[in-house]
Amino acid sequence: MAEKKKLRILQVNKAYYPHIGGIESLVRTYAVELMKRPDVQMQVLVCQDKRGKTTHEIIEGVPVTRAGSMGTFASCPLSLSFFRLFRKLSKNADVILFHMPFPLGDLACLLSGFKGRVVLAWHSDVVKQKKLLTFYKPVLKKFLKRADAVVTATKGHIDSSAFLPEFRDKCSVIPYGLNADKYINAPLAPVLSEKLCDKKAVKVLFTGRLVYYKGIDVLLRAFEKVRRCELFIVGTGVLEEELKKSAEKMEQKVHFLGVLSDEELRSAFSDCDIFVLPSVENSEAFGIVQLEAMVYGKPVINTALPTGVPFVSLHEETGLTVPPKDSDALAKAINYLAENRDIREKYGKAGFLRVKNEFDEKKVLDRLYDVLKKGVIE
Repeated sequence: MAEKKKLRILQVNKAYYPHIGGIESLVRTYAVELMKRPDVQMQVLVCQDKRGKTTHEIIEGVPVTRAGSMGTFASCPLSLSFFRLFRKLSKNADVILFHMPFPLGDLACLLSGFKGRVVLAWHSDVVKQKKLLTFYKPVLKKFLKRADAVVTATKGHIDSSAFLPEFRDKCSVIPYGLNADKYINAPLAPVLSEKLCDKKAVKVLFTGRLVYYKGIDVLLRAFEKVRRCELFIVGTGVLEEELKKSAEKMEQKVHFLGVLSDEELRSAFSDCDIFVLPSVENSEAFGIVQLEAMVYGKPVINTALPTGVPFVSLHEETGLTVPPKDSDALAKAINYLAENRDIREKYGKAGFLRVKNEFDEKKVLDRLYDVLKKGVIE
C-alpha cells in the first residue's frame, strides 16, 4: 500500500519563538500542533530579530530557518538572503502560509515564481507606517490577487481593512484558538497578591508590549480616577520609561512587572480580578491575551475598535467595552467591576464558556488545515 502523501507546509513570518509577540506565539502553535499530524511536514522561514547571519535550528521538532538580517526599517526586517532562502524552501512546499503584514514575504513570493497554494493569515493592515504603505500598496494588492485564500480571525478584520473587502470571496473567518487544558492544569502562584500594597485592593492586569497602540497611557490616566484598585503592567517596550515616569505619583497603586515567564504570566492571569486591554489603534486586531484572561474566568475590559478586539470579549456578556482613548469611560468601567464582585463572576463564567465553545484550539486547527490542504490533498 502506497504511503499517504504528506502536506508540505512552509510558514513565513517576520520572527519566531523565543521572540515574544502575539503573532509569533500563533506561528509557534500552528507549527508545533500541525506537525503532530502524521500527514504534515512543516518548515518555518523568518528573519533574525536583529543584525545577524542566517541560522538553521530545530525547535520543538520544527525546522526553523532565520534569514540573515541587516536590521529593520519601519518594523520590517532588511534581508537579501531571505529571497534566496524563500526560493530554496518553497521548492519543497505544497502550500505557503504567510502571516501578514510582512512586505518582504509578499515580494519574495511574487519574485520566486512559486506555483503552489498561497494562504494569507491576515492579522492587521499596515497602520502606522504610512510612508512604507505608499510603496507597499501595489505589491500588497498584487499579492492578494495571487493568493488562493485569506484567513482572518474575525469578520471585523475584513470589514475594517482597507484591502480585504475587495477580496471577500477569498476570505475565511477562523478565530485564534486556545488549549484551555494547558492553562487550567498549569501550576499557579499568587504573583500579584504578594505584591499588593493594599491587601484588600482589586487587582487589575494588563499584559502586552509597551507601544503606542496598546493605550497604556490612557489606562494610566484612567487609573488616577480609579478607587480601591492596584494595576499590574506586564511587558516591556519603547514607551516603558515614559510610562513609568507618568505613573510616579501612583507608585502605591501601579506596579511594572517587566517580562514574566510563561508560568508566571499564567499565574498573573489566574490571580487578577479584572483584565484590561485599552488598545487605541487598529494595529490591535484581536488581542489573544483576552482569551488567556477569559480561560481563567476573568472579566475583560476592551475597546470598541473596528477590528476583531470587541468580537473576542463581548460587551455586557464577558466584560465591558469602552470607546478607545476615553480615560473617563475606562475609569468608570474599572470602578464598576471593582465594586461589583457578582458581575465580575458572572462575566468571568461566561468568558470561560466562550473560550471553550468558540475558541477551542483543536477545532481551530482542524479548520485551518482544511483551508491549507484544499486543492492539494483531498
